[in-house]
Amino acid sequence: MVFAIPNSLNRAVSQIFPQNVIAVIWDFDKTLIPGNMQGPLFRHYGIDEAEFWAEVDGLEEFYRSHGSKLIQRDHLYLNHILSYVRHGRMPGLSNQLLEELGSRIDFYSGIPDFMELLKKEIQADPFFAEHQITVEHYVVSTGLRRMILGSAIAPYIDYVWACEFTELVAPPEYQNKQGQLFSPEGEIQQLIYVIDNTSKTRAVFEINKGTNKNPSIDVNAKIAPEDRRVPFQNMIYIADGPSDVPVFSIVSGNGGRTYAVYNPGSEREFAQAARLLEQRRVDAFGEADYRDGSQTAMWIRHAARGIAERIVRDRAAALSDRVGQPPRHVG
Repeated sequence: MVFAIPNSLNRAVSQIFPQNVIAVIWDFDKTLIPGNMQGPLFRHYGIDEAEFWAEVDGLEEFYRSHGSKLIQRDHLYLNHILSYVRHGRMPGLSNQLLEELGSRIDFYSGIPDFMELLKKEIQADPFFAEHQITVEHYVVSTGLRRMILGSAIAPYIDYVWACEFTELVAPPEYQNKQGQLFSPEGEIQQLIYVIDNTSKTRAVFEINKGTNKNPSIDVNAKIAPEDRRVPFQNMIYIADGPSDVPVFSIVSGNGGRTYAVYNPGSEREFAQAARLLEQRRVDAFGEADYRDGSQTAMWIRHAARGIAERIVRDRAAALSDRVGQPPRHVG
């Protein structure tokens, strides 16, 4: 049952418990798209994609054989892209070009329409509108942020955590040389932000505490659960594989909802998603098909509505606890 609260009292409660945001958090590669987002980049430069990834797979052993002991695997492909730029294999690669190439990314069926549909469905429900419950979409990816920002989902996403390059390099004494150093039109030269499968959890905590909406809030700051912007139980995390287990664990372990997807027709990916369910890493799994009426679309919609109904119930209970009963005659 869903309870409505009068507007005047609702305002009082919202000042105390303004946790009325449902965060739908998406992985990107093999979750929203069938493969890796870098495909358009390789096609643009005529580079064999399989050959590039084979080189990346061999880099860890290459560096170990030359004396390196500590190697961050998730960063290797990013530095290899920079190597391709430096050696003239990707001339003129800039952040602007990455955004343009992002527009060529093909999504699974139903995306991005489903994202907008989910937002509108929650907002259109009068019970949820009474509490100003909204849906926000986030992407947390080890891929390239600029390509995501240039893709078809960009207008529907509230924030993106992903890896980013910069064309701007600050040499020694750069403070005294402002205005003569930087050329944003040039090629990318170094990494400015990196996220890996483990640090994805940091992004989730940033959503939880509201750091992405208010940068003055440090993600490491101690904040009581009732004061956090998006409680974990208001989150839905959707991803494809074992590399997402750290985030699955954080969200699921704190009362949120988790869902694994697989490429329709891929027995290998189906088995991978099934194992996540067997290991109780996720609440459910299904094909990466987000068209209206598909199992996955219905599950996500049902989960979002369930969270919205719980928010209303919690706010009604909070009101009941804080508003005393009126005086009554005895007799």
